[in-house]
Amino acid sequence: MASADHYSPPDTSPWPLGAAAGLFVLALGAGLAVNGVGPGKWLALAGAAVTAFTAARWFGRVIAEGERGGYSQVVDRSFRWGMAGLLFAEAVLFTALLGALFYLRQLVLPVLGGGDLWSGFSADWPTAGPRGPEAAAPDSIPGPGQFSPIGAWGIPAINTLILFISAGAVVWAYWGLIRDNRAQLITGLFLTIALGAVFLALQVYDYARAYAELNLRPATGVYGATFFVLTGLHAVYALAGVGALIVLLGRALKGHFLPDRHFGLEAGVWQWLFVSAAWALLFVFVYWL
Repeated sequence: MASADHYSPPDTSPWPLGAAAGLFVLALGAGLAVNGVGPGKWLALAGAAVTAFTAARWFGRVIAEGERGGYSQVVDRSFRWGMAGLLFAEAVLFTALLGALFYLRQLVLPVLGGGDLWSGFSADWPTAGPRGPEAAAPDSIPGPGQFSPIGAWGIPAINTLILFISAGAVVWAYWGLIRDNRAQLITGLFLTIALGAVFLALQVYDYARAYAELNLRPATGVYGATFFVLTGLHAVYALAGVGALIVLLGRALKGHFLPDRHFGLEAGVWQWLFVSAAWALLFVFVYWL
C-alpha cells in the first residue's frame, strides 16, 4: 500500500511505444484511405488493432495496480492533471477546427464572392467553393452538379437531445457511487452506454445517407471537408468514450470503485461530458447556423 505522499516512478513498459506506433499507423492509413490510396484502409485497420490491443494491456496493468492499492494521493493527483491536459488538448483541437470554419465563412468567402477573383460566385454558406457543386436545400435530393447539406432539425437535433440525456445519466451514475449506491452507478453507466451507442448508430446512418442520397462527401469542397473533419473527429471521441464507459461498467459490476477512490470513473465522466459539450457546439455552428 502506497503512503499518501509517496510517488513511485513507473516501471519500464513497452506500452507507450506500442501506442505511439499504433496511432502513427492509424493516422497514416486514414490519410491514405481518404485520398483513395489502395493500402490505406488496411493500414488504418492494422493501426486501430495495435492501438486497441495496447490500450487494453496498458490500462489493464494500471487498473490492477490501482486495485492493489499501489497508487498514493500524489499519483492520483498526477492522473487528474494528465486527464485535464488531455481534455485541454482536445478542446484546443476543436477550437482550432471551429476557428478554421469561422475563417472560411467570415473572411475567405466574402473575398471570393466579391467579383474580383471569381465572377458570378455567390459567397453563401454552405458552399463547396467556386469550382465545386452547388448547394441545394438541406436534406433535399440534389440534382446534377449539386449537393445537399444535412439539416439541423432531423437526426442532429435528436442526437443533441440524446447526448444531453446521456450527460445527465453519467453524472447521476457518478453521484450513485458518491452516495455508495452501486445499483444507481451501474444503471446510470448502462443508460449512458446505450444512449451513446444510439448516438453513434444515428451518426453512421446520417453519414451513409449523406453519401448515398445527398452527394455529400469529404471531397465536396470546403463544406464537405470541414463537415466530415469536425463531425468525424467528434465521432472518434464519442466511440472512445463509449468504449471507456463499457470498461467502467465492467469494473463497477466487479465491485471496483469506492466513494473515496474512483479516479477511473471520474475520468470517464469528464470525457463524456466533454463529448456532449463539443457536440452542442457542432450542432450550433456546423448544422444550424
